[in-house]
Amino acid sequence: MGVAVLQLYPVQDNRTGPQVVELLTRRIMNQGATQAGQFVVDCEVHQSVTGAPNQPPKNLYILHNSECPATVFSILEAAGKTVTLTSDTLFDLLMLKLTNVYKKKTTVESRGPRFEIKDFLVKLGSVTVGGVFKGILVEVEYCPGVVPNNCWGILSEFMQGFLGSCVTPVPPPFLAAKGSETYWPADTVEQYLDHFNRSEE
Repeated sequence: MGVAVLQLYPVQDNRTGPQVVELLTRRIMNQGATQAGQFVVDCEVHQSVTGAPNQPPKNLYILHNSECPATVFSILEAAGKTVTLTSDTLFDLLMLKLTNVYKKKTTVESRGPRFEIKDFLVKLGSVTVGGVFKGILVEVEYCPGVVPNNCWGILSEFMQGFLGSCVTPVPPPFLAAKGSETYWPADTVEQYLDHFNRSEE
């Protein structure tokens, strides 16, 4: 697992989601990529059923990433703070026992083709909220890297090659905040959650 960055790709009014994925597929294939199956990142949004009076409900996000099939990522939001947990797939069974504490609100997912090109993985995801298309989210991972500060230059240059001007010259806030810290799989999931929350609005 390397350093990954997520980029929302604009969908013009005259194109559908599948047409945009097809366009980006052609662009990345023209650069020498090979398709390496499919991927899916899904997020189940749960909300606390009971809470203290005069306090907003707590949100619990359960995320699965096909790149880490034996891991369940859980992110709890409460009082402006977040706690990230990683566990095995038995956590999903535990959630079935907690239906009196957390109620499932909705499901968000990013699904699509996965490509390999030299030191990069590229995933072209169609984002849906409750089955309704919301946009295209592109994940680009630089596999040899582990420190975001050391990877942004090459990631940015590579992404601009097939995504164009929608890629900013400065790293996204999440990646910039990581700085020289070691990147790990939960960081990718947190980026997905940030984009999923924006697509729900």
